[in-house]
Parts: sequence; C-alpha cells; structure tokens
Amino acid sequence: MPIKIPDQLPARDVLAREGVAVMDEQTALRQDIRPLQIGLLNLMPNKIRTEAQFARLIGASPLQVELTLVRIGNHRAKNTPEDHLITFYQTWEEVAARKFDGFIVTGAPVELLPFEDVTYWEELTRIFDWTATNVHSSFFICWGAMAAAWHFHRIPKHTLEKKAFGVFRHRNHAPASPYLAGFSDDFAIPVSRWTEVRTADIPPDSGLEVLMESDRTGPCLVTEAIGNRLYMFNHIEYDSTSLKEEYDRDIAAGVPMQVPHDYYPDDDPSRRPLNRWRSHAHLLFGNWINQVYQTTAYDLEKIGRS
Repeated sequence: MPIKIPDQLPARDVLAREGVAVMDEQTALRQDIRPLQIGLLNLMPNKIRTEAQFARLIGASPLQVELTLVRIGNHRAKNTPEDHLITFYQTWEEVAARKFDGFIVTGAPVELLPFEDVTYWEELTRIFDWTATNVHSSFFICWGAMAAAWHFHRIPKHTLEKKAFGVFRHRNHAPASPYLAGFSDDFAIPVSRWTEVRTADIPPDSGLEVLMESDRTGPCLVTEAIGNRLYMFNHIEYDSTSLKEEYDRDIAAGVPMQVPHDYYPDDDPSRRPLNRWRSHAHLLFGNWINQVYQTTAYDLEKIGRS
C-alpha cells in the first residue's frame, strides 16, 4: 500500500519521481482499511525537504500509512513559507485529542543551547508527555532524541570540541532486535551534530538498550521497551547531498569546517558523494512500521490504555 499525504504537498512530486507509491485522498477513502496513523513533528528549518525525507522512508512500507504533519504552535518558522505551514500543517494543540500509531520528532538546529533555553521547550515537554498516552510508538531523531532522552531519563548532552560530521561506521549490537532485522553487522550512517550523548550516562535501570553504536561518534540507536520509544541520535534520513549542502553553506559563510568524514570519494569535495546508507534507512523505518503494525491496537482509542 502507498503512503497517503495531501495531494498538493511538494513531497508528492519528489516521491513520484523516485517511484514511491503515493495514494491520493479519494482512493484512500474508497479502501476499506484502517491506515496506520503516523504524525511527524517537524522541527527542522527546511521543512519541505524534511517532509520528503521522512515520507520517502515511511512510504516504502507495503502498509497503508497516513502522514499528519505537525508543528510547534508558538514557534514561527523562518525558512518555510507561512502559507505552506497553514496549508499542510496542524499545530500540536490541534491534534492533541487524537491518537497515533506512530509519532516522529525530528532534529532541530538548537543543539548548542541548554534544553530549557529553547524557546519552545515548554510546549515540547508537554508533547513528550502526551506521547505516553496518545502514541503507540515514538521515534525521536537527532536533537529530538537528545531532548527526549533528557526529558524522560535526564541523560545529558555534551558539547564536542569539533563537529561530528560525515558518514561513520556503526556496529549492530542487537541482531535479534526486530528493529534491526536484516541489518549488516557493520554499516554507514550520516552524522551531523555539535553535541553527543554517551553510553556511560545511560542509567543501568532505565530500560534503555543501545542497538547501534560507533567507536567514533558514540550511541546511534537506542530502544526503550516501556513506551515503545526509539532514539536515533544521527540523521539516517538524510538525502545524498544533505551533508554537502551543509558543508557548502558553512564554507560560503566563512565558518571553519572540516570536510565531512568518509563522504566524498577520496575526501574530494569536487566529486559527487555516494549514498551508502539508503538501504539501511529504508530497512530501519520498514522494521519500525512493521513493529507498529504488529503491536498497535486496531481501535485507535485503545492506544495509551494499559
């Protein structure tokens, strides 16, 4: 089954060009099936690109998925047209009465700020608490994962001396985990952050399990059985050129920045970077969607009830 997104959303054309099946709203209404309800709280500055990145991964599932785009209500986006937000997004207050099978919280370019200094921190903490009662499975990405780990477990983030930037090898610590079904023992994932969480800071009685880890950049994917939560501290959803665009932006702005690690062939920024993480990104999200489907309640209203 394809993904169901608004007919005029720019991501629709992107996915169609890539061969991802997209269902129009009229066709979805004709099918006698309950689609999985997935919410995406998009905190990234380029929201249109981020929509396509996550819709691409969610839409590769054979299940019918309905994606709802969500934004912080009291935060004004600087890099996305207001009419796009009004047309395609709902504020969290507008969806707070709903139940979701899955809910994704993206990263955000605020990682060097203390959590409590982020302008929308208070609303975000209410959203985190809301996921415990209104969401079957939550998936937190990059800064969103650090923020959730701090909120739920008081796991701190540490500022790095230089940016962790590039494509790094990671190890599969839990081959038997349903989230890592089909994963290699060793694989590449994009990393782009000025901060990190550390395995040593994870409380032993927290119920958290590290599934993926890098010797260079630390824990990558952590799971929590209680609450069906996943914490992904890196950007496995990135496009092939995402790191290039970040690098080119910083160089053009005069920001000292190292060439992304193991990203360009021969570390030559004039050459076209190769995507070596795409298959594992699809595999991870496919496994997550499958787990959500296998374990969620058919009656949405039963989500959150013990």
